[in-house]
Amino acid sequence: MERRGVKRIEEIGASTFPGMGAVLKAIISSVKLVAAEEIMPRYMKVAHQRKSDGSLCTDADLAAQEALTRKLQAILNVPVLGEEMSVEQQQALWGDGQQELWCIDPIDGTSNFVRGLPYFSVSVALIRNGRSALGVVYDPVGDEVFAAESGRGAFLNGTRLVRRNVVSELSGALANVDMKRLDGKLACRLVSNPPYASQRNFGASTLDWCYTAAGRYDVYLHGGQKLWDYAAGSLVLQEAGGNACSLEHDDFFRGDVWQRSVVAALDANLFEEWKNWLRAHQ
Repeated sequence: MERRGVKRIEEIGASTFPGMGAVLKAIISSVKLVAAEEIMPRYMKVAHQRKSDGSLCTDADLAAQEALTRKLQAILNVPVLGEEMSVEQQQALWGDGQQELWCIDPIDGTSNFVRGLPYFSVSVALIRNGRSALGVVYDPVGDEVFAAESGRGAFLNGTRLVRRNVVSELSGALANVDMKRLDGKLACRLVSNPPYASQRNFGASTLDWCYTAAGRYDVYLHGGQKLWDYAAGSLVLQEAGGNACSLEHDDFFRGDVWQRSVVAALDANLFEEWKNWLRAHQ
């Protein structure tokens, strides 16, 4: 497939976001522009409807997905898999385009966006041979851009993510746990006898990954994510030196691409303690 736009992007000045590749810089610019033009003008001002799976969709989601598709394909003309497509379209694109494919969530945390809760993001990943090669997660309210490139590190607003000190034991950890998608037995155990000190969940998986990568959360648990929920964020965590698996497999990328549980932590020792506790109490 023709790869339009790469030569133009390589001409972007190296003084912007030093250490990042040119394509990653161009993705960031496109994401921020779409957020400014299509998303934030509609913040708390847009009607919504429910999709067949019960999740919300707004005109902002649709407009942002359309605009991102145009801009990303101007950078690299490969297929775009978006959250707001039909399941049939998504599965067909994944089946045909794993060699090179954009994966986008135009607004992760649409319920928050609709209600005025400032915890939502735009997520873009470039997937090559089934794995994320580039990832960008942008919080337009906080104006924070988390970005990563495979083998080249993770960044926050253009500065390389610096490893933060985290707690040394699970009993002192701040955990991000999405209870809604967990098995009932495990969820009840976490509520009745949690192994951590405190728990949060604000409803935007892409940001949850990045906050874990930045050391804002010590450990992370989610019962089931779609491809666009983890495609960019998992790369940010990986490139920040973090660790992830699923409840079922040590290899996070093994299993169903459309329904993948998440066990994650930045610190390796804390990750092992968290993973072992969860698997012992499923």
